[in-house]
Amino acid sequence: MSEAMFAAVDLGASSGRVMAGRVGPGTLALEEIRRFPNRPVRVNGTLHWDILGLYGNVLDGLRSAPRGLSSVGIDSWAVDYGLLDAEGRLLGNPVHYRDARTDGVMERVRAELGEDLLYRTSGLQFLPFNTIYQLAAEDLSRAATLLLVPDLLAHWLTGEIGAERTNASTTGLLDVRSGAWSADLIDRLGLPARIFPPLHDPGAGIGTLRADVAAETGHGALRVTAVGSHDTASAVAAVPAATDRFAYISCGTWSLVGVELDAPVLTDESRKANFTNEGGVDGTVRYLRNVMGLWLLQESQRTWGEADLPGLLAAARDVPGLRSLIDPDDPEFLPPGDMPARIAAHCRRRGFPEPSTPAETVRCILDSLALAHRATLRQAARLSGREIDVVHLVGGGSRNDLLCRLTADASGLPVVAGPVEATALGNVLAQARAHGAVADLAGSRALVAATQDLRRYEPSGDEARWSEAASRLGLED
Repeated sequence: MSEAMFAAVDLGASSGRVMAGRVGPGTLALEEIRRFPNRPVRVNGTLHWDILGLYGNVLDGLRSAPRGLSSVGIDSWAVDYGLLDAEGRLLGNPVHYRDARTDGVMERVRAELGEDLLYRTSGLQFLPFNTIYQLAAEDLSRAATLLLVPDLLAHWLTGEIGAERTNASTTGLLDVRSGAWSADLIDRLGLPARIFPPLHDPGAGIGTLRADVAAETGHGALRVTAVGSHDTASAVAAVPAATDRFAYISCGTWSLVGVELDAPVLTDESRKANFTNEGGVDGTVRYLRNVMGLWLLQESQRTWGEADLPGLLAAARDVPGLRSLIDPDDPEFLPPGDMPARIAAHCRRRGFPEPSTPAETVRCILDSLALAHRATLRQAARLSGREIDVVHLVGGGSRNDLLCRLTADASGLPVVAGPVEATALGNVLAQARAHGAVADLAGSRALVAATQDLRRYEPSGDEARWSEAASRLGLED
């Protein structure tokens, strides 16, 4: 088949972009059309996403994209949503998952419904910002439809209403076994069933551009195709694995660490370890746990005035390792604010030396992330029974040579870093499969392996040192 071209709208927690992807025999190439910041806005004490600004940037990106596109697909971060009224009007800018409105809500819902029921139904990790807890804190009296962020943008492009299943699986309200909305949980929480839209899978056709959007962007009756609209689902679909004996770390603002399975793991042990069972492409299960990720570094950079990252990483490489350590998943690190001060205070409380320079803070962050990656990989293998031969670290974090090297050393496993643009590639490949340009998931991954820049890191073999550090930090070994 000759080459085809697709547009990928990829929205992350700190920036978004519109990419053009070419797919054909032996060809998989991306071109960045437009990149734009994604800056939350605090209004009257509530932290919101600027969803109209994001949509305007998506339109600008499509306007600049090459003609002859076969379709466009949209992915974004998970859990957040917009509410439409009966006339289809947005009731307010979506609230940011880091907003404090859900403080205490998860604990109340868990007490009312029980952890066992929640986990057996959704298989979802307990995180305070999951959609289920946001909705429990929401006034839904005027809401007619709930649309997760990618579905909301697709609706504005096409006029169609629906929910893509991989992202819906992050809400806590999808039945992990049936793949349908859980009528039982929705009823027990007193949520209006009317707001939950019909579900569809990656590869489904959502619709074509509305006439006004087509005129504004110059693309005519361009098709919008469902992709793995949770960005991690798209990223995992682009992992260049050759067998099923792999783990992945989709590393950016968050590190999503886990394995790909055919069925969920819903044991008590899995629940207590707070692992999640999210939907993947082709009905797979992304069995993983969220680790705080490079948010720690991003927020530190903001405190330092957007300090030069390459210089920081070079300096951190010369700092003695495994000296100052933190638990990246401590809730104190979730909100925005002075991250270096919180890291120093955390080290002081736990009896570690306080980092006193930016380089020491960066080394503390990366050592701690590598240890968290190690612990989570080992838990994922033990709880799922999946043997791991190699770790694929994809996303923006794969550019971080020091983090990749430390993760290999900590885990005792080879780490293959790349592709950097895994999410956009997974987005494009889902569209390409729907249009017959790629055969299946294995074919997509083989094409990524053959065409993208990958780097391999072998572990140093210093197992005892990492094991001792994990013990000092209190991480499961």
